[in-house]
Amino acid sequence: MKVYLSADIEGITGVTDWNETESNKAEYGEFRQQMTKEVTAACRGALNAEASEIWINDAHGSGRNIIAEKLLRQTVLIRGWSEHPYSMMQEIDHSFDAVFMIGYHSRAGEKTGSLAHTYSMKFAYMTINGKPVSEFMINSYIAACHNVPVVFLSGDEGVCREAGAFNAAIKSVSVKRCIGNSTINIHPSRAAEEIEKNSEIALKGNLSKALMPLPPSFTVKIGMKKSADAYKSSFYPNVKSIDAYTIEFHTRDFFEVMRMLTFVV
Repeated sequence: MKVYLSADIEGITGVTDWNETESNKAEYGEFRQQMTKEVTAACRGALNAEASEIWINDAHGSGRNIIAEKLLRQTVLIRGWSEHPYSMMQEIDHSFDAVFMIGYHSRAGEKTGSLAHTYSMKFAYMTINGKPVSEFMINSYIAACHNVPVVFLSGDEGVCREAGAFNAAIKSVSVKRCIGNSTINIHPSRAAEEIEKNSEIALKGNLSKALMPLPPSFTVKIGMKKSADAYKSSFYPNVKSIDAYTIEFHTRDFFEVMRMLTFVV
């Protein structure tokens, strides 16, 4: 069994402030280590469920956060950014059996995450077919394009609640909840233990139940924080300007959504 793991940092236990996510800040080192521990825990769970191969996408910031020497030998690590439209899901294809998402966070515009955002800090919000979306939802659509289900998720309470509301077959571990700019976190060791246990359970379950259905078409609406960003983005092919801060894009191919995001982010 082959597993794809996409890892972010804002949904790692303890992470509360942007300074803890940026490699040039003093606080970053501690949370880089915890990100590595939570990813490794998910990998152990996958191996306990008899996974034979695990590909990890280091999908935060520089793409160079996870400490490679602390990973398990059965893993393959994607570092840095190729600028492929799949972004946080680079190299996903039909050869994978399941997807794990570790360290994920609440979407832009939500109150459930102190570091809530969706793909770009330029975006005030993003919707697909009228529904607000997170990076979890966007990346689940990418996986679904290749008929691969997202079976396990860890992160803040907001994104775990979103996943559960969408599909109860997706197993999740909430490592913290957010109140304003504060976070209430479970212990780092407990986070790793819960992730290992529940990722194993997820991979031993009925994977097909967690597969996200793809709608026949996609209407993407993005509210920008700055009108200049909306104006610039309106020149991308088939993007319409709705108002000074809002753009809209329609397509039947989700790859075209990701191509558009690559150029408007």
